[in-house]
Amino acid sequence: MNAPSQAKQVLVVRKDLKMRKGKIAAQCAHASMRVLLQAMRGKGIRGGTRWSLDVPGGSALETWLEGAFTKVCVYVESEEALVAVAADAEARGVPFAMITDSGRTEFGGVPTRTVVAVGPDWRARVDEVTGDLPLL
Repeated sequence: MNAPSQAKQVLVVRKDLKMRKGKIAAQCAHASMRVLLQAMRGKGIRGGTRWSLDVPGGSALETWLEGAFTKVCVYVESEEALVAVAADAEARGVPFAMITDSGRTEFGGVPTRTVVAVGPDWRARVDEVTGDLPLL
């Protein structure tokens, strides 16, 4: 059985972009939120969208949401490496979200992939994808 401390999320940042600390924080927040939004079911209703999150009891998501929201920040040195992390997570069935910044405040107006969130999922599954990456 997995203990609450065993559910986590890892935020993988592109170090080659040399983003400001505030930009990194914002991009990581976007990625963390997007994973949850992707898990939610959006249903069109008159005047907007109704969102709900079905969280199975005993799941990694439930454990993470009811625990400490464990997050770890690591880095890669290129867009190719970031895309490879996302592809590995997808192949293993680990929840993930890639963030592409619009480029309005940095990157000269060019949409740029900045961060991928891996998890929340059980620590061992997330570590299969990100365990060899250095801490940011």
